[in-house]
Amino acid sequence: MRETVETLVRLESPSDDKAAVDRCGEELTRRLTAIGATIARVLQTTCGDHVRAEWRSKHTTRGPSAPILLLGHFDTVWPVGTLERMPLQERDGRLHGPGIFDMKAGITASMLAMRALTEFNKGTADVVMLWTADEEVGSSTSRALIEETALASSAVLVLEPSLPGGAAKTSRKGVGEFELTVHGVAAHAGLDPGKGASAVHELARQVLALEALQDPDRGITINVGVIAGGSRTNVIADHATAHVDVRVQTMEDAARLEAAIRRLRPSRPSIRLEMSGGIGRPPLERSAGVIRLYERARNVAATLGQEFGEGAAGGGSDGNFTAALGVPTLDGLGPQGDGAHAIHEHVLLDDLTWRGAFLARLIESLAGSTSAVQR
Repeated sequence: MRETVETLVRLESPSDDKAAVDRCGEELTRRLTAIGATIARVLQTTCGDHVRAEWRSKHTTRGPSAPILLLGHFDTVWPVGTLERMPLQERDGRLHGPGIFDMKAGITASMLAMRALTEFNKGTADVVMLWTADEEVGSSTSRALIEETALASSAVLVLEPSLPGGAAKTSRKGVGEFELTVHGVAAHAGLDPGKGASAVHELARQVLALEALQDPDRGITINVGVIAGGSRTNVIADHATAHVDVRVQTMEDAARLEAAIRRLRPSRPSIRLEMSGGIGRPPLERSAGVIRLYERARNVAATLGQEFGEGAAGGGSDGNFTAALGVPTLDGLGPQGDGAHAIHEHVLLDDLTWRGAFLARLIESLAGSTSAVQR
């Protein structure tokens, strides 16, 4: 398992470098084939190819069944060359490296689980793994594939990093991105200021209006992260833009907030607002299906002598898409660690093989009973 995760980490795979991502995907394909998977590479032109692996039960008398979907991504936020300043190394029981926590260790744990189930002649589960290549940049090319695969599955296990202490993620915020463009009226700031309408000043008013839509107690947050506008200090600005990040906990709040954002109006008739974007990644809500799946996982962990907690995450994953479809989804099943997208990114070595054993037993348990994950 350690050799596998180290190999995948050394194959740096930033989302925007198709050649690099495909090199990692080729190695992933080779290793999945070696443990008995049937592979389909989903070819892409603008990003790396997605990898789909499938195992079908040896007990064919049951007839076709909906598989268990193991979901994640092998693209990372780290550019090629990061290993030079952030080397793959072990320190104090932690294995450090770019992309190891988010989320190549999770992929490796799932591969160990399927290897165990195959080699110990326990091929009783229909399993599909879907490893995508564009999650870190919004999943634009993989979303339809993820949703199609999830709808044909009985449950979704997401191998994104676990919460501190190893807990699963039973809820995640939905994520939206908006771009606000303000169209003003240019004029000379000294000679004819009354003839102008500043887009920059209007943008400042709209930023305050956006801030007023926040409700942190309900998990609704808004961040205006990037702004730009104007041309010269002596020219009243005729344009300005803002890029806005929004986070919500429920589908109801997502619809309400998006409607409120689109109702924003300019303070003067001569100014025009243009709003684009939306809440593209729905929230993963702690639904009845999610709870049933979590309770099954908690019971499995108990048989292995471990407590298995749950919690919420502010960031989104591809599990948001599958949960929004009503497919039972449990996220954050990857190994313990810390530092996603940060220079200290690492996983705990002691947790790696336990995760593989836990996933193998969870897959067995889910394959043996559909009642725990019925929609």
